[in-house]
Amino acid sequence: MRVKRGVPSRKRRKRLLKQAKGFWGRRKNNIRRAKETLIRALAYSYRDRRQRKRDFRRLWIARINAAVRPYGLSYSKFMGSLKKAGVELDRKALSEMAIREPESFKAVVDVAKSGLN
Repeated sequence: MRVKRGVPSRKRRKRLLKQAKGFWGRRKNNIRRAKETLIRALAYSYRDRRQRKRDFRRLWIARINAAVRPYGLSYSKFMGSLKKAGVELDRKALSEMAIREPESFKAVVDVAKSGLN
């Protein structure tokens, strides 16, 4: 019996091209180019889902550091004194507080300064 394999092949290629929609130039409509680009794109997206967490942590640390400098503290001294004072706020919350609620952030800084002494 003769087996014709056009349907599964076409289905596979259509799925690949659908995923490559929006790519630039031949990368969106040439099977070989689309496949190469798609493999790389999926690898980047896998890697960057982890990278995003690191990037946000770096951003929060930079914001906290910038916010505590006017009060005469560095980031590391501030975080160390918060630990000693028993304040369990994470970096994301501290960063948001520094931007949106400067008065309450100042109160946290005062608590940290008392924990420093």
